[in-house]
Parts: sequence; structure tokens; C-alpha cells
Amino acid sequence: MKVALARVLLTGASGGIGRAMAQALQAAGAQVLGVGRAAASPLPAGLGWVQADLATEAGIAAVADAAAAARVNVVVHAAGVPAFGPLAATSTAQMQAVLQANLLAPMALTQALLPALTRLPQAQVVFVGSALGRIGLPGFSVYGASKAGLHGFAEALRRELADGPVLVQTLGPRSTRTGFNGAAVEAYNRATDTAMDAPEAVATALLQLIESEAAERFIGFPERLAVRLNGLLGGLLDGSFAKHRRCLPTPSPAQPLPPITEESPA
Repeated sequence: MKVALARVLLTGASGGIGRAMAQALQAAGAQVLGVGRAAASPLPAGLGWVQADLATEAGIAAVADAAAAARVNVVVHAAGVPAFGPLAATSTAQMQAVLQANLLAPMALTQALLPALTRLPQAQVVFVGSALGRIGLPGFSVYGASKAGLHGFAEALRRELADGPVLVQTLGPRSTRTGFNGAAVEAYNRATDTAMDAPEAVATALLQLIESEAAERFIGFPERLAVRLNGLLGGLLDGSFAKHRRCLPTPSPAQPLPPITEESPA
């Protein structure tokens, strides 16, 4: 689909890569309906803004109704929450919140949107995943699990809907320079020589993915190669991440990780 013809529902539009995506989509001629927990829209004039908590049935219903009314034909699931650090320092409540925001919410919202989308001549659903959903990296076991689940869901749904008008796609960014990544992640990335992209680069990749209609697009080298190798070699690559393991922070149980906050993923 040409981006200029897109009427886009964008979750997580208030910050991180979501804001960059909104700006890039609008600059390319798309109309954007933003979704976030904030009451006020941070976007210039478009299709509007929906304040909703996607962890609730009421929030899902409100977004689905607004999307149908706006005749949305492209959905971009960009909302999410981070999680970083050793599993021993991650609370059960944090695990549940990450899985709810990064996996269950986009699954439930997609289910609610499909009746309207399948009545259109053409529609696209883009899940913003992560390279960490295909490459298990020390320190990101919970976040990676949520994104691995999202990749699996998108892949199965793409095949399930292959005979209809709805195309399912996945965008896999690597680490991105936004507020989504806290000081601990930035220090970890420096220590492990992990590259970080500007959010605008991820937004450009989104536009390219929509217009290409490809099933998946991963961003950055060597991450794209690592995704392929990890799928082929699996456990043979475990030794490659010794440096990452050594660079993990070691908080004690008395000093838990900072609480999660909702933002667009990076």
C-alpha cells in the first residue's frame, strides 16, 4: 500500500519511536489516529486521538470503535514497556505487566479490529517487535519473551489470513535512542559495543515496510545477520554472548529494578 493512501491507527504514538513514526507517516501523506494513555494528543491535525488503556476491555473497545469510524486501513502496534536486568531482580508483577503490554494487548486489539479490517479491499497490520524477540540476549529474558511471543503470533496470523485482504507484517528494530532505554541499558550497550539507531531511522523503515508489503523487516547490521544465524545455529551461538553476560548489572533483591513505564518500544 502506498503510505499516502494509509489511514493509520498507531498505538504508543505519544513518545519514543511512536512519535517519530507519527511524524514520518504524516509527512508522507498518511492520516494518523493516535492512541495513548495521555488525554491530549501530541500529534498535529490528523484523524484524531484516542485516550485508552489497552490493558482493559473498555480501552480495547474504545480504540476498535474509533478505528472503524475513521475507516482505518493500516494498524501499527507500537506501544510497549521495557524490561532489563537479571531475571532474579525482576518481580512477577513486572513480568505480568510486560507480557500484558507487549503481547496480550496487541493480540486482543487485533482481534477486536479484524471484523472491520476484513471488510476492506486492502488492509495491513504491523507489529513492532524487536531483534531481541529472535535473539535471546542476557538481561532481556522477559522483554525478549514478550517480543518472541509477538513474532510468533504475527507469523501464525499472517498465514491464517493469507487468503483475505488483511496483510500481517512485523518490524524488528534493534536498540534505539529514546527514553524507552534507561541509563542502565545505555551503559550496557556501551560496554557491549551495541549500536543504537535514531528513532527516525525506525520510522523510515516502517514506511518502507508498509509500501513493500514484505512479511518482515529487521533493522541494522549485524542484527539482521544475527537473527538469521540464531534461527539456523541456535545453541551454537551461546558462547558469543559471554561479554553481554559479564556486563549485566547485579542488583540485590533489596534494590529492585526501576518500575516500568509505558512508551513506544525501542
